[in-house]
Amino acid sequence: MSRPKCCRKVGCAPDTNYFRPMGVSVPDLVELVLTLDEFEALRLADFEGLYQEQAAIKMNISRQTFGRIIDSAHAKIADMLINGKALKIAGGEVSIGEMDQARCPRCRKELNPDFECNDALKCPRCNYLPK
Repeated sequence: MSRPKCCRKVGCAPDTNYFRPMGVSVPDLVELVLTLDEFEALRLADFEGLYQEQAAIKMNISRQTFGRIIDSAHAKIADMLINGKALKIAGGEVSIGEMDQARCPRCRKELNPDFECNDALKCPRCNYLPK
């Protein structure tokens, strides 16, 4: 039995949540669903250019979980583009809003919203220094 999913933090919901290829009739359209946490992972890693560990802290998940989420999102986007499928952004166990409740990956203490994964900053409780 797997353990329950943690609620992932998402900065905001997208303004546009449906994309479809031109020239494909609606009855022939195959739809993929990109969850909100996959959308947020794409936004943080590909748009904002954060490293996986930085993005994982912002989403309140482990780096390994972030890696699985971003891999799934990349696969869905590639499938959509290559095979001409529609993409709907919806769902997932997420908390939408400001991402100011980041937690240390080691001790889970709430961190300052300005906490970044670099050599200059450590967790104030356990002195965790991200790689």
